Amino acid sequence: MKANALAIACCVAMASLSGCALTTEQIELNYTQQAGVSRIVGAENVSVNVQVSDQRLDKSKVSSKKNGYGMEMAPITAAEDVAATVRKAIEKELQARGFQLGSEAALVKVAADVTRFYNDHKIGFFAGDAVADLNMSVTVKTRNGELLFSKQIVAQGMEKNTQLASGNNAKLALERALESGMKTLFADQAFLSALVASSESKAASK
Repeated sequence: MKANALAIACCVAMASLSGCALTTEQIELNYTQQAGVSRIVGAENVSVNVQVSDQRLDKSKVSSKKNGYGMEMAPITAAEDVAATVRKAIEKELQARGFQLGSEAALVKVAADVTRFYNDHKIGFFAGDAVADLNMSVTVKTRNGELLFSKQIVAQGMEKNTQLASGNNAKLALERALESGMKTLFADQAFLSALVASSESKAASK
């Protein structure tokens, strides 16, 4: 009798998990600004227009649920456009350093093309990992179109030892990948110098 009850309970649990795996899940991605950031001298004189383009081949999802065999099931989608999420992250870090946000007529333009922002659930024997990748190209140009900076940003975020290939674990990994990407970009002195240089070049042209 106990064996039958256990079998029924297992079947119910498996059915529940299968149902979840077949249901599309939407996640809200949030970005946490870097702590202890100092304002940059001269940044207050620079207005920056940030434009981000989503160049991913598949824009419909940011991850997929998987079953115990590693087969992809229902998609995991982002509540907000990926381009908007990345743009807001860049803008937060710019403002934290004293830069002003501006329109397309701003002194300098930061453009980013996102080619990958996706979490892949790695299925293990006892536990898995949620592994997210961010890949984007970033350029800095003056209002007149002069190229001041160009770089490819590649970053990764992980949530280790996961039990479920779920949206929540994908969310944690994706947010960490975005934070890592911003850390890489804003730790590059050439990037920050290019932004400030736009103000200096404007002053020299007067």
